Amino acid sequence: MKRVLTALVLIPAVLWVVFQGTPLAVQLALTVVALLCLHECLGIARAAGITVSTPVSHAAGAAMILAPALPYPAFLVGFAVLAMLLSLNRLHTSGGAFASASAMLFAVVYACGPFAVARQLHTLSPHWLFFPLLVNWVGDSSAMYVGKAFGRRKLAPTISPNKTWEGTIASLVLGAAAGAGYLLYFLPDLVSPVFAIVLAVLVNVAGQLGDLAESALKRGVDMKDSGSLLPGHGGLLDRMDGALFSFPTLYWALVASGWIVAGL
Repeated sequence: MKRVLTALVLIPAVLWVVFQGTPLAVQLALTVVALLCLHECLGIARAAGITVSTPVSHAAGAAMILAPALPYPAFLVGFAVLAMLLSLNRLHTSGGAFASASAMLFAVVYACGPFAVARQLHTLSPHWLFFPLLVNWVGDSSAMYVGKAFGRRKLAPTISPNKTWEGTIASLVLGAAAGAGYLLYFLPDLVSPVFAIVLAVLVNVAGQLGDLAESALKRGVDMKDSGSLLPGHGGLLDRMDGALFSFPTLYWALVASGWIVAGL
């Protein structure tokens, strides 16, 4: 019940921001969500015994999203993290410094980079931003309910014991169908049926891989949820893990198809 109630609050809020919010409001909303995800990702690093700096990581993550029309500026984030390390007196070994720099660089690019891409997608059209969210929402729900009712064969028992092949297939079929239908209804002049199906399948597969990737991070530190911000869902990172892979996949699929030019 908590899961349903949380969704009933979140979905209208997301719809309003994506379709009614000004570009600045969308940019700020994406930044806030990204920084919350980053905060939880840094928590996973701390659970692994790695020292990380929240303020500097958040500053680097915010810059990645707010900077105008920049692709993944991982090298800039790296410089910011290394500069921060010079002021960390409690790191006495180069090994400790390297682990901290690596963890923060990974966390910023992993948790914030996709939202920089999401900003570009919204600039193209609010529908391009909502499309991967819809595919992931439908896919996740389908996987959960079908997996519980009919799941027999485990997908990745050591990473995510509750995931099944039956749920995975349901996610692919229903999530991709919902996504393709959405594009053909709202962007009929821009995408063909084949292109819509291909995009929807790619986004769904990317989302499921993103889900498994976050599960692997948590499993490494024996953590069930990345946080407790969303009742019934766990942390915000738990809710957005699929989108972290779906946003870049959609963007570069559009670039590869020639539909858009990289950087626009």
